[in-house]
Amino acid sequence: MASFFQKLFGNNKAALTEENPRPEHTEDIGQLHQPHKNHYEPSQFIVGCAQSVGLQRDHNEDALFTLTTNMTSDDIQLPFGLYIVADGMGGHQYGELASGLAVRAVSNMIIRKLFVPIYSTRPSSPNESILEILNEAIQDAHQVVSREAPGGGTTMTAVLIMGEQMTVAHVGDSRAYLLTPEGEFRPLTRDHSLVKRLVELGQITTDEAAYHPQRNVLYRALGQGEPVEADINTSPLPHDSHLLICSDGLWGVVPEAELLHLIQESSSPQEACQRMIEAANAAGGPDNITAILVRMPG
Repeated sequence: MASFFQKLFGNNKAALTEENPRPEHTEDIGQLHQPHKNHYEPSQFIVGCAQSVGLQRDHNEDALFTLTTNMTSDDIQLPFGLYIVADGMGGHQYGELASGLAVRAVSNMIIRKLFVPIYSTRPSSPNESILEILNEAIQDAHQVVSREAPGGGTTMTAVLIMGEQMTVAHVGDSRAYLLTPEGEFRPLTRDHSLVKRLVELGQITTDEAAYHPQRNVLYRALGQGEPVEADINTSPLPHDSHLLICSDGLWGVVPEAELLHLIQESSSPQEACQRMIEAANAAGGPDNITAILVRMPG
């Protein structure tokens, strides 16, 4: 099985972002599929999700997908998780259709090219690395949305966890956050929005960005323009942490400090998701709201 995992994790030919053009894989390949030392085995991902149309919209343009599995066999533990949030672009025709199509396209390709071969009775190594498969899935979703929902567009934030590796693929302004055991709450994605770019250029402040009249304008989204470039980053699995993936109907309404508090004070990821949705609606619920929360094993 060693060559199988070397093929899967070691091939880095996929085109990535300017910020992270070639992530280094310095881990011993054996560490990618060996169980983390716990008081119990196998390691478990505990997942919650929640969604609301909000208080000011009459239909839901967000879409989500979660898949969590675990296999323990032949001295190998292989946890697998795929978590996706897509937010159809408001004001565009077929926004609701665009987000659903994008989620289906990305999840379908990852399941077909990665999940099924690995979990079959005769495991086979894909011809491409995880990074290449994710990049191809994003490009396929872009083409599907462009063809089937003309004029529509959508964000896409997808997190793939496999073994001891986590890979994030991102387009638009939905977000992924990591909550560490030390209480740090940091974004794993960078918004592809006009106001984010203005903040980076020093032309407006972060506080001004929150109320900017063009705060919802994206310069990168699936189904909009050619070509589309996804930010794809890979890192070791962060143990004893929480992963939050959400649409801007959550992070754009509820302050990060409050999101952190709600996660820390909730008894489960599902309770935390429900409380975060309630907080967004209590703040006016101006947009559709979607949240996926994954508790990583210790």
